[in-house]
Amino acid sequence: MEEQVRRRVSKQMMYIAIVSMIMMFAGLTSAYVISMRRDDWVSFDLPQALYISTILIVLSSISFILAKRSIKKDNISQTTTFLVTTLLLGLGFIYFQIEGFNQLIETGLFFVGKGSMVSSSLLVVISFAHLIHVLAGIIVLLVVLYNNLKNKYNAKNALGLEVGGIFWHFVDVLWIFLFLFFYFIR
Repeated sequence: MEEQVRRRVSKQMMYIAIVSMIMMFAGLTSAYVISMRRDDWVSFDLPQALYISTILIVLSSISFILAKRSIKKDNISQTTTFLVTTLLLGLGFIYFQIEGFNQLIETGLFFVGKGSMVSSSLLVVISFAHLIHVLAGIIVLLVVLYNNLKNKYNAKNALGLEVGGIFWHFVDVLWIFLFLFFYFIR
């Protein structure tokens, strides 16, 4: 009974955290939409690196799903392989997000100062806020990977892996929403 309560509370706490993150990003994207009405609003194409990062984060969610399936079969080594893959894809996502910021600068779109525009500044702020959440996800992945290597998970007890997966999939779905938002709302 105690384990069942722990599982329910852990997942509920994660869902509460996710709701608060959704509210934050709803506010940021609302500011973007409202700012589009400004006379100095300038639309621009998304940097190519953001397309690559989107593919990487989707693949990372797939590899996390495969990790969860592997632990349900008590296959620790395969779980480790998929968790490491998720971690590497997540790090690749971060790299290409930063590369996307650099590509904005190369085209003359800056976050602040001379050459900055409301549209590029908001894109960077929103993307950077998401990037911070991905960095938190990387820490979660490292903890999950460590616990997996210490054999703390198995087919009957994978709560940490499951809760970590909920967070990782959330940052994935959030990025897909943000990417589509930036792509279609210009």
